[in-house]
Amino acid sequence: MPQGERGIVELFTDFTTEDNIAETAATRNYGDFIIGGDGSEDVDSGVITGAADPNLNGVGRLTTTNEDKHTLLVGTNIMWDVGLMGTIMAECRIQLNNLDTKEVFFGFSDIDPNILSIEDDVVHGAGTTITNTASDFVGFLLSADLTDDEDWHAVYNGGSASAVTDSTALDLDDDAVAGEWQVLKLVLKITGEVEWYIDEVLVKTLAGAVSTSTDLALALAVEAKGAANEELDADYLLVRGSRDWTV
Repeated sequence: MPQGERGIVELFTDFTTEDNIAETAATRNYGDFIIGGDGSEDVDSGVITGAADPNLNGVGRLTTTNEDKHTLLVGTNIMWDVGLMGTIMAECRIQLNNLDTKEVFFGFSDIDPNILSIEDDVVHGAGTTITNTASDFVGFLLSADLTDDEDWHAVYNGGSASAVTDSTALDLDDDAVAGEWQVLKLVLKITGEVEWYIDEVLVKTLAGAVSTSTDLALALAVEAKGAANEELDADYLLVRGSRDWTV
């Protein structure tokens, strides 16, 4: 196949634009990314700007509906293949207004972003148990339903490494703090090895954490775990990989 100079696929947003909170399309364009998730078409769900104080750099507030297990995500369609697109890196800088009644997932899965509910379709944490629903996913999980409800957990399924359901074995010992920014980064290597970073510190490495042959979508997602609109503030979102010239 012919090749050109654009060998890197890089998508980025600084969250400087507004998504109409009353927009009712199930999936909407948001710069290089899309907005989706189960319930994202409802009139009280979307991404607004100017939410943080100050709003320097551009900050978007991802907002769910007030219905249990409804999700709002910013991400991509299914387009990433670990075995064909070299090292894939995804990074975001986020802040949570509170750690109550919400679940957060940042990572990759084989679930169509139009319909994605974190709990119903990808992964869920409750007590000390992780329920792996999607056949293929990898990323960070924070869940108000977990016993360690303030900590980030490294979750995965579908690679050569055995899936784990004991949350204490996936605990990254790095708590989210309400009102404080954190940088989350994932590095997916062509071998299926994955690295998890928090604030540029490598907190976990696992060989075979992700499939090298299943196409994946990226999602920065927040989900309601009760009857309140849940929020996640995002400063930026970045994903980068090598172009598969055989397509």
